[in-house]
Amino acid sequence: MTEPGRSARAGVPERPTLDGIEDTWAHRWQDDGTYAFDRTKTRADVYSIDTPPPTVSGELHMGHVFSYTHTDTVARFQRMRGRTVFYPMGWDDNGLPTERRVQNVYGVRCDPTLPYDPQWRPPAAPVDDAARKNPTPISRRNFVELCGTLTVVDEQAFEALWRRLGLSVDWSLTYTTIGRAARVASQRAFLRNLARGEAYQAEAPTLWDVGFATAVAQAELEDRERPGAYHRLRFAGPGGREVLIDTTRPELLPACVALVCHPDDERYADLVGAVVRTPVFGVAVPVRAHPLADPAKGTGVAMVCTFGDLTDVTWWRELQLDTRVVIGRDGRLLPEPPAGVPAGRYAALAGQTVAGARRAVVGLLADAGDLVGEPRPVVHPVKFYEKGDRPLEIVSTRQWYLRNGGRDAGLRAELLARGGELRWVPGHMRSRYEHWVGGLTGDWLVSRQRFFGVPVPVWYRLDDTGEPDLTHPLTPDESALPVDPSGEPPPGHDESLRGLPGGFVGDPDVLDTWATSSLTPQIVGGWEADPDLFGRVFPMDLRPQGQEIIRTWLFATVARAHLEHGVLPWRDAVLSGWILDPDRKKMAKSKGNVVTPMALLEQYGSDAVRYWAASGRPGMDLAFDPAQIRVGRRLATKLLNASRFALGLGAADALRAPATQPLDTAMLAELSGVVAAATSAFDAYDHTAALQATESFFWRFCDDYIELVKERAYGTGPGADSARAALATALSVQLRLFAPVLPFVTEEVWSWWRYGSVHRAPWPTTYEVDRAIGGGADAGLLRLASDALGQVRRAKSERKLSMKAEVPLAEALGPADLLDRLTLVADDVRAAGRIGRLDLLPGRTPELVIACAV
Repeated sequence: MTEPGRSARAGVPERPTLDGIEDTWAHRWQDDGTYAFDRTKTRADVYSIDTPPPTVSGELHMGHVFSYTHTDTVARFQRMRGRTVFYPMGWDDNGLPTERRVQNVYGVRCDPTLPYDPQWRPPAAPVDDAARKNPTPISRRNFVELCGTLTVVDEQAFEALWRRLGLSVDWSLTYTTIGRAARVASQRAFLRNLARGEAYQAEAPTLWDVGFATAVAQAELEDRERPGAYHRLRFAGPGGREVLIDTTRPELLPACVALVCHPDDERYADLVGAVVRTPVFGVAVPVRAHPLADPAKGTGVAMVCTFGDLTDVTWWRELQLDTRVVIGRDGRLLPEPPAGVPAGRYAALAGQTVAGARRAVVGLLADAGDLVGEPRPVVHPVKFYEKGDRPLEIVSTRQWYLRNGGRDAGLRAELLARGGELRWVPGHMRSRYEHWVGGLTGDWLVSRQRFFGVPVPVWYRLDDTGEPDLTHPLTPDESALPVDPSGEPPPGHDESLRGLPGGFVGDPDVLDTWATSSLTPQIVGGWEADPDLFGRVFPMDLRPQGQEIIRTWLFATVARAHLEHGVLPWRDAVLSGWILDPDRKKMAKSKGNVVTPMALLEQYGSDAVRYWAASGRPGMDLAFDPAQIRVGRRLATKLLNASRFALGLGAADALRAPATQPLDTAMLAELSGVVAAATSAFDAYDHTAALQATESFFWRFCDDYIELVKERAYGTGPGADSARAALATALSVQLRLFAPVLPFVTEEVWSWWRYGSVHRAPWPTTYEVDRAIGGGADAGLLRLASDALGQVRRAKSERKLSMKAEVPLAEALGPADLLDRLTLVADDVRAAGRIGRLDLLPGRTPELVIACAV
């Protein structure tokens, strides 16, 4: 493997320290191109990673450190295995989180009706609460520019933290989801989806976030428990029969289009097909039967409104009911009543918020005598946009959709099959993918009524009355991408015709941020823009990501690659667990229990924090534990000091010399097994098992082997030569085994006595270790010698003696064959235990016993 630089060996410092090594090596790695991707390698020699681009709308937290450290251990391992690693970093900077951050930081809001003001300058940030409550309106272009300005600042802070953590990314490959490459790839993919009939427009009930004033997709929903109340309403049935229904949304009474019961509910069988009248408004609505109605819920009959929830949408569509929409995009009741609803009764609700309308309707019901009993408090799940803070409404809008199998059984089966081809780590995560794909109820809504995003790349002709022809959108040639229809005319048109009858209008929407992020392999791989690079890295080897976005990022990326390329976008998917606070609750910004990492990195060092992160396996949750970080600090310090000691014995000059003494070969034989275990674990993406195997051996190496061998290593002759050779091999191998997790301290020690970077050195192999063993080896001798020395130490400790105290006589009792083996390492045990005479007494005990006369 080629090394970027063959710098001179630094030599062993007199007082090695962990302080400051992060800055030293971060700069050296950048200057030397240690992690640069080699574009000359063939696809077989490349290991490519589709790195998650973190959302640039706040601070990185320990959850990021946790998962990104895991990925970095993979990258470092694969690089040492001889692969050239394609390891980019991206910033997810478009979308609603960025817009909200800009609004909060600068106290502004976007008003697309305003003209661009090139002289406008933002206020000093951050602004006070008064400015946030009364934001300054600015044009769309000014707003987008401000979003871009703030994200650059955030991205610089993110990069600084990632460098401090030691991520071995190639920073020349950095991209952003609002950058030119991302806009081109997103718009190209959309246009090709449109040409193949996979993208389409439809007027339909849409999940709507009132706070953000945009549509959201099914994958972006989350349920939150909220207090509410059941209200029992009296409908007037045929022949004077009263029909009671329970609802938590009485304000939707003017939107009622039917009552529905279960087909097998005998209580209402005679009502099915009949007509009842709504209370207060007296509107005639039918009673229908549908299997989704729950006989055990409330009174067993439900009010269908357009639209209160997703079940309403299902009933409305499958029962082909009328439409009476009352809630507008602003979250208020529309100024005019829907068809058939008396204007006089509705007037009290017009323009009201949902909460205000609810109070007004309850008052009208009570006055009419149609509110039965008192409202009954309840806590129930309410649909929210995952980044929003107000309950979602369902309004009828025209949106862009992308086919994802939600309404196409054939495509659904194909996407499920793709999930079966993917290697899941851990394996049980596959079921989450299958559950999501199998439960899709509609296609992917990809348009958003926002501003800082990739524009939908289409225009519409305006007819002679100024109405747009939505069924025949105008599209650009791919060579013209990226385009912004709000500021550029379509091909063959002049900007002066914008908005005029006979002219054109641009689509005002942007694409959902996931519609861009789902193309990260294509964006960073140079799809169409750099075919040579794309051929070397795509399909990629690894997608590391959080388990909670299987339904969004992972599934969407699989769908886009399937539709465009007919393949999976990567071979393996490794899913992270969650970080828990000390109370075992998931850390989340919304809960206010997150911990930011920079102070910890500065206090304990990056290797210590990485050690904590590597203690959690893929898919497994890990509690944030400063004590574990302190253990990592202790390990890094011990590695520094033990290496200094070994090199001080002359180990550096004995590298590649054979070990000949039984204790030395035993230690190396055990190390060979550690190499095999760590390699197998890393191949299985189990960095935790690799670390545990390496660390367990390292402490035994320090506490037992070095203590046992140091007297011999200080001397001269074949025994000393063997000890120094074994120390050199063991140190070289262990530095490389630790390197993926502890990159800074291993690089520091490596620089004392080896050329180049440890991170460009080859991964250790069992062949390499076995070759250093001059002859046969008894791998158990180290543990046997350790056991004997441990008993001597305990004897001194029990008598409150110094470990340096002399032991005039010690007797070794045990089975004859065991004592015969002990004879092979007896000299080292005597020297380490400061034993004057060691007598071997076979057959006295069933196991080894060291009796000390002190």
